[in-house]
Amino acid sequence: MARFEFKLPDIGEGISEAEIVAWHVKVGDRVEEDQGLADMMTDKATVEMESPVSGTVIELAGEVGDQVSIGSPLVVIETDAAEGEAPASDAAARAELAQDVAEQMGAENPGAEGVAETPAPAERHSPAPFVSSEVEKPVPAPQPGAPAAVPAQAATHAAAHALASPAVRARATDLGIDLTQVKTEGDRVRHADLDAFLRYGSGQGYQAPHANNARADEPIKVIGMRRKIAENMAASKRAIPHFTYVDEIDVTALEEMRADLNDNRGGRPKLTMLPLLIVAICKTIPDFPMINARYDDEAGVVTRHGQIHLGMATQTPAGLMVPVIRDAQDRNVWQLATEIGRLAEAARTGKAKVEELSGSTLTITSLGPLGGIATTPVINRPEVAIIGPNKIVERPVFAKNSHGGDEIRRAKLMNLSISCDHRVVDGWDAASFVQGLKKYLETPVLLFAN
Repeated sequence: MARFEFKLPDIGEGISEAEIVAWHVKVGDRVEEDQGLADMMTDKATVEMESPVSGTVIELAGEVGDQVSIGSPLVVIETDAAEGEAPASDAAARAELAQDVAEQMGAENPGAEGVAETPAPAERHSPAPFVSSEVEKPVPAPQPGAPAAVPAQAATHAAAHALASPAVRARATDLGIDLTQVKTEGDRVRHADLDAFLRYGSGQGYQAPHANNARADEPIKVIGMRRKIAENMAASKRAIPHFTYVDEIDVTALEEMRADLNDNRGGRPKLTMLPLLIVAICKTIPDFPMINARYDDEAGVVTRHGQIHLGMATQTPAGLMVPVIRDAQDRNVWQLATEIGRLAEAARTGKAKVEELSGSTLTITSLGPLGGIATTPVINRPEVAIIGPNKIVERPVFAKNSHGGDEIRRAKLMNLSISCDHRVVDGWDAASFVQGLKKYLETPVLLFAN
């Protein structure tokens, strides 16, 4: 028998560690060559680690959620080779594995960046020491003196020795209370005595009937995508002085035009509000280049981008992801609708490529049918702004009629939020940008004018 240490391969891209997000084996399992061992997550992607040898697992590097440094042992396997003899496929397997992992992590895209900045390594958890057996979750022990519910049948039998009205007796039976245990100042038990027992008498063997309906506390370890989201959001709020501006927009005419477009769309995808809003953003950005920018605060450089690579915050089963619509300024509403649908589906099914989840210059976030009156979205660092449309509501508004008098009409109104990095974008700039958007959205024919 020989002891083989499978070490986390050097993935490149400056990655120094990876997080264990799932184990596919446990101590004592027999594994074959190329069998999956664990899922490891870095800033780039999640990859399955495969065993380069056959044998029995004798040690694992920590638990789900722990960080493992590149070059550190991930799994120790006892192989059938003689003591001191390395497996014949060791060197070749390591080289092949490192290449496969590098390809999955996006090493072929050296210019690709993550969806958002991540904290410095010092802020992360240190990897746990090796464990040679599975860690069992503790089973909570029953608390001393915990009261037990009295069966209804037993309560009815015992209650026959206490004086009470039929209504009180029926209530006690429903609650599982032994009437002989209820203290009373008179000769019979009354509803007030039951109420007092419910408040103060649990130490006498009574347990509230609905107590067992409460769900037990459930500790959930923050790992994988949820940990990345938490780290990115915390880093954004720590580093960026946010401010949010909200304005109300009358989208009555826009919604009417959208309905007409959908009625005549033919085989093209159905339009939501989002493609029309993106067209308005792309037409407004040239006058406000500070909005479509990224701030490298370490280098002290703000890059105002000419192309608009629009991030689209998308909720997925794995957590929030931000697929990117490349060159949004060059697409019409139908092309945008098609790309939005394709990217959203790829993100939700886990098929989005690395390059489709990085490099955004501005992000838009919408709660869709959930709506919301107003939002204060968190900036997708290192960008300097994020735009959040809110739900559309119908309300009466005052307007001028053709004779100059006042009239009340039905209108569809939507609040539009924008959060900005105050180090780069001034309040006046943000408000002026939204006013520019408002012009296009309230006069939608301008969206199709050159």
